[in-house]
Amino acid sequence: MYSAVRSMLFRLSAERAHEWTLAALRRFPAAAGWMARAVQPSDRLAQTLFGLRFPHPIGLAAGLDKNGIAIPAWYQMGLSFVEVGTVTPRPQPGNPKPRLFRLVEDEALINRMGFNNDGAAAVARRLERARASGMNGVLGVNLGKNKDTPNEQAHDDYRLALVELAPVADYVTINVSSPNTPGLRDLQSEAFILDLLAAIEPVRSQYGLPVWVKLAPDLRNSEIERIADALATSTYRDHVGLICANTTVARPPLAGRHRAETGGLSGRPLRARSTEVVRIAARAAQGRLPIMGSGGVFSAEDAYEKIRSGASLVQIYTALIYRGPAVVGDIVRGLDGLLARDGFANVAEAVGADLNR
Repeated sequence: MYSAVRSMLFRLSAERAHEWTLAALRRFPAAAGWMARAVQPSDRLAQTLFGLRFPHPIGLAAGLDKNGIAIPAWYQMGLSFVEVGTVTPRPQPGNPKPRLFRLVEDEALINRMGFNNDGAAAVARRLERARASGMNGVLGVNLGKNKDTPNEQAHDDYRLALVELAPVADYVTINVSSPNTPGLRDLQSEAFILDLLAAIEPVRSQYGLPVWVKLAPDLRNSEIERIADALATSTYRDHVGLICANTTVARPPLAGRHRAETGGLSGRPLRARSTEVVRIAARAAQGRLPIMGSGGVFSAEDAYEKIRSGASLVQIYTALIYRGPAVVGDIVRGLDGLLARDGFANVAEAVGADLNR
């Protein structure tokens, strides 16, 4: 069924198709389940991290549903957890259009959206309604700073957004790695991240929320190692993890006609580097921090590669655009088979299995 839907959507501009899809999923969340077999994960795939139970490791990356308008539909697809955002304290329109591009031949996207969102208060109200409707699943919120907030005042933006969203989130992600907000990636230092964690700690501790820090794949390997080690040895290590990785500004060989567009590249071309970032961070953390892998996951083998490289959880985004809702079940069922094939009793046993190679 999705092949027919995709054919229609791909006749529209990428952002128009995105808006149309979100509107349809908001009105008819059950439709997401019609395009895929039910996902019934085995106990082998379940794990608990930071006190949260994940029936399987596959979740939705931030960016696809920035404002949290279609949350029930994502769970209908069988995703174990959903991350909405990026959300900033104040609403902002983002960058000028066009700002989202398909590279069909590469199964990739380039975006320069620029944290377009309704603002923390509006998103919080929406998530509160979703929870009241009986939403069943782990819900994360990705936080960012407003474009016009100087980096010297960035702590205030993350804290203000957290004040609004903490009551309705199961975890939060600190986004200091989007390439589409000028100067944001300058905040990716161990010193700033530790200062930021200190600034939000009073609010975070009030709600007992885990915090994930999302890194760019364009960091130098030594920078990734320093950040992972700093967090793993900090006073925050019991409730902090790393997401590896955001979109990239690098341009490997690409075939799509939009390959020269500026912005962050996601999808298949990011798979190898994002897995490498997982591996680097996991080796530096030495089991002291959980890792979430994100970037270029289209198959069970892709997810398994990230798990064996050190990721406990795996996020998808671009695969849903190109493969549709059925990709969730395909990955989950395939991952279960790969764990059984290799003799792992549960997914936790497979995490980091390749780190000593």
